[in-house]
Amino acid sequence: MALATRHWDRLGNGGLTFTELGFGTAPLGNLYRAISDDDADAILDRAWQAGVRYYDTAPLYGMGLSETRLNRFLRDKPRGDYVLSTKVGRILRPATADTRDGIGKWFDVPNRREIYDYSHDGILRSLDASFERLGVDRIDVLFVHDIDVPNQGSRANVDAKVDQLMAGGYHALERLRGEGAIAAFGAGVNEWQVCEQLARRGDFDLFLLAGRYTLLEQEALTSFLPLAEARGIGIVTGGPYNSGILATGARPGAFYDYDTAPQPILDRVAAIERVCDSHGVRLVDAAFRFPLLHPCTVSVIPGGQGVAEMESNLRAATADIPAALWSDLKAEGLMREDAPT
Repeated sequence: MALATRHWDRLGNGGLTFTELGFGTAPLGNLYRAISDDDADAILDRAWQAGVRYYDTAPLYGMGLSETRLNRFLRDKPRGDYVLSTKVGRILRPATADTRDGIGKWFDVPNRREIYDYSHDGILRSLDASFERLGVDRIDVLFVHDIDVPNQGSRANVDAKVDQLMAGGYHALERLRGEGAIAAFGAGVNEWQVCEQLARRGDFDLFLLAGRYTLLEQEALTSFLPLAEARGIGIVTGGPYNSGILATGARPGAFYDYDTAPQPILDRVAAIERVCDSHGVRLVDAAFRFPLLHPCTVSVIPGGQGVAEMESNLRAATADIPAALWSDLKAEGLMREDAPT
């Protein structure tokens, strides 16, 4: 079965066509474990053969390694055949093996340290470096990366970085979009609150929201997603499995939000899984499909470091989910009543 696509054209400039299954490339940056170039190529090749045509990367992923691996893979692909997004807001600087960032998180990667920079010139420097690493002549979407409490440490720090962005980097993004150098811009973050904050302060096109509108969490429906829908803002869903638990199920040691899942989360996921089982549906299939039920969602980008994980994502992307599953989840209080189905 061919992968479904979604067309986004908020600005009336022709827009972009995303495959509902996109490719999140953090694992290609050797996230949590190193993989070989051959293994990286194998998963990319399988995705391309299956019809995946949206690829998201970032300088942070492997301190540039993800972008350089994409360079090799995309080099012989017609540029008009895929959508590519990367991120801005960090500048990578040379470091030593002892002083580099990401020790214990990124393995066998270049020795680099990251500097947050949401200024006008910082955005342009970040983009120039990404162009060099990716080897392409066009990047479709720029996401401002990680203006959120998990990365900035406090709401006050987030507010300060938002102010820096709006006073400087935002104007660079507007100019790049206006000149056609990029088709769209937004932010890639782990909180819906900052998406709403940015949407109320500027003319943002798309948000890559990780883990905050999933089968497990729907608080974003309260205010942010209605605002996005009213403004034609697209949503790319990252982390649709909430760091793994919606793929593995509520087994001991399951991960939620990059840590071991607490008991209340395990209990809720177990209850969701029981409903899925009653309909003969894999939990991971329901978790993939759920964000796509919202009209703002343009793509879902689960990670994966191996071909087996890509096969599972492809199966999820083409699974048939009965409408009664969503009704039963709502009836049991496991899904918000206002979640689109």
